[in-house]
Parts: sequence; C-alpha cells; structure tokens
Amino acid sequence: MIGGEVTFGDVPSVEGSGALPILLIEDDDGDALLVEELLLDVVTTVDMRRVRSIGEARAALPDMQCVLLDLDLPDAFGLEGLRWLQTYVPEVAVVVLTGQADEHLGQAAVRAGAQDYLVKGQVDGLLLDRVIRYAVERRRFRDVQTQLTEARIYAEENARLERGLLPSPILADPDLRVATRYRPGAQQMLVGGDFYDVVQAADGWVHALVGDVCGHGPDEAALGVCLRVAWRTMVLAGRPVAEIRPIMGQVFEHEQHRPGLFATMTMLSVSPNRTSARLYLAGHPPPLLITPAGARLLAAPVHTPLGIGDMRHWPSGEVELGDSWTVWMYTDGLVEGRIGAGSQRLETEGLIDLVSRSLPAAGEPRSAPDEVLLDSVIARVRELNGGDLTDDLAVLALARRPGNQDG
Repeated sequence: MIGGEVTFGDVPSVEGSGALPILLIEDDDGDALLVEELLLDVVTTVDMRRVRSIGEARAALPDMQCVLLDLDLPDAFGLEGLRWLQTYVPEVAVVVLTGQADEHLGQAAVRAGAQDYLVKGQVDGLLLDRVIRYAVERRRFRDVQTQLTEARIYAEENARLERGLLPSPILADPDLRVATRYRPGAQQMLVGGDFYDVVQAADGWVHALVGDVCGHGPDEAALGVCLRVAWRTMVLAGRPVAEIRPIMGQVFEHEQHRPGLFATMTMLSVSPNRTSARLYLAGHPPPLLITPAGARLLAAPVHTPLGIGDMRHWPSGEVELGDSWTVWMYTDGLVEGRIGAGSQRLETEGLIDLVSRSLPAAGEPRSAPDEVLLDSVIARVRELNGGDLTDDLAVLALARRPGNQDG
C-alpha cells in the first residue's frame, strides 16, 4: 500500500465520496507505515497517497488539500520543502512532521506559514486526524480572509478610478441639465476605460466629452482618468480647442502602458447662445440629437483616434441644436449589442429607432424627464442583447430646457 493511493477502512475513493485527499511526503518507510497505522486506528474519511520526495510530489499535488511534510527529505532539508510548497501550491494546507530532536524546526515552520506541526512518536490517531482537518479549515479560512481583503482593496481602487472617470459636471447654466449612465461590460466588475466630463468655461461655452480607451481593466481605466483630467484642466484654463488634442495626444503617448492602444473621443462645444455647437469626432460614434421634431445623428468630420495618425489637428463641424434639445454622447457599448441570437448588432440606426419609438408624437408634450428616457432605452438595448452587454457602456445626456421647463 505504501507508495500508492490508500483508502482507510471502508471509505470509498475520493472521486465518489468527498474523502479528504492528503499527501504524505516521507522517505522513511518506517515513519510512513506509522502514519498509516495511526489513521487506520480511527474512523476517518481521508485518502492518503505517499511519495518520497518533493520531486515525486509534483504530479500528485494538484489533487491534494493537505500535505504531511517530513523536514528531512532527499531533495529538501529543513524548511526548503515548505517554502517550495508555499511557492507552487500555496492553496494546500501543510502539516510538518519533525523528530523529537528537531521540534524547534516545527515551530519555525509554523512561523513560516505551515498550519501546524507534529512530533513523530508523540502522536495518536485521533490527534493526527484532528490536526489534518483543522489544518485544512485554517487554510480555507485564511484563503477566504485573503480573498475578502483583496476584494476590498479592489473595490476601493475601482471606486477611486470611477471618481476619476465619471466626475461631477461643472455647470452653472440653470437651463442645462446633465444625466449620465455607466454600466460595466459583462466581463467587468466595476469600471473599464470609458470616461466622460462636462465643464462650463468662463467665456460661457459649455464643453462635453465622452471617450473610450480600447481594452478592459484597471490600466485602461487609469489611462482614461489621465485623459479626462488633462482635458478638464485645459478647458478650465481657457486653452483653445486647437491645443487640446495635441496635449491629450502627448498624455496618451506617455501614459499608455503598452503599445498598440488607442482612444476614441467625441467633444461637443455648446455656444453661449445654446442653440448651436461645434462637434469634434476622433474615431467615435456620432452623438444623437433629440428635439421635439424627433431624433437624428449629428455629423462632423471624423478624425483618427488618439494613438493613431496625426494628433496635432482636430477638425470640427458646426451643428444647429435649436431651442429645446438633448444630445446623447455615448461609447460604442451602447450600439454594439446584438439583436437576438444572430450576429446582427444594434448600430446607430437601431439606436435612433429605439429613441424615436420612446418619444411622444409630434406636437405632444414630453411628460417624462431625460433620465427616464435614458433608462428606458438602455433597458431595451440590454433586452435585445439578451442580457448584459459585452462592452462597457457610458452615456452622457446634455439637455437644454429654456426657462427651466420640466422634461
């Protein structure tokens, strides 16, 4: 039985029972036999396999929950074997076996990360069985605590990133309102690389920005934060728009964590009269203009994204907004959702159709505020997709209601 898989008593194998799989790493046949006999003396549900060295243990370790480790092996002496196990199989509980003369090593092993230690010749079957099970439970508890700590740190980091990506608008005009929505993609926990911002400058112009760093994860989110903060800083400093793209291009170039990244953006600069604007597109979906007459896309020359091509120029297009309007600026997650089980996607045409269906008929007053329309359309987009969208979704709705009209 020594050197192979051993099942104690009448307990079936691990595959059919939930018996606790343990690995004895012991090169002394007498000590190994003693361990087997101790466990045979008690009613237990452990499956034990024995190997003679760390080298032999490599193949068996992925299936084990606990290791009984001798500290004097042919290929590992003292704490070397424990350190190897902690490096390559940190999830496995380790109980160290020591001789009477080396009890201090057992204590050192516990300080170094082992769950417990036993002195050969001073152990009975009940104690051995109990120590094994307590070691596994302590290992599991430690893992849970580690996961909880990591989750808390991750949540705190994402909260900081979210504050950087999705700030509060700087807006003084009482006729203007902002509604925003953000949803992480199906593969994301909290935030990705989408960002937005709204700033009213000292000269009365109101500038709105939506951007999307390609890829997912905290690195892309951090890059998005850098771009948004750079944009807000330049707008607040009163720098001309002609300087914004080159500076953001430099920030992008120096802050990107790997080559091949790019970021799409759209910027809308609303004039002080609030009936017209300048639209800037950098590889980004065009905004949607919603007025009492219906919904349509706004058009402007499309330049390449940040990270691709010439970043010194950013052409714009003049757009008429009217007296009462809402502009939706969004990332492509809103329009790249699928329609049903096929490969067809919503696209901008489908978005216009969804918004148009949700608007009142011509001449009828709008009874619902912009937030309700926004939530209704996003819910319908997710419904058509069959659930959460794959990509992150960010929408910024900037609306003008002269005289603080409702809706």
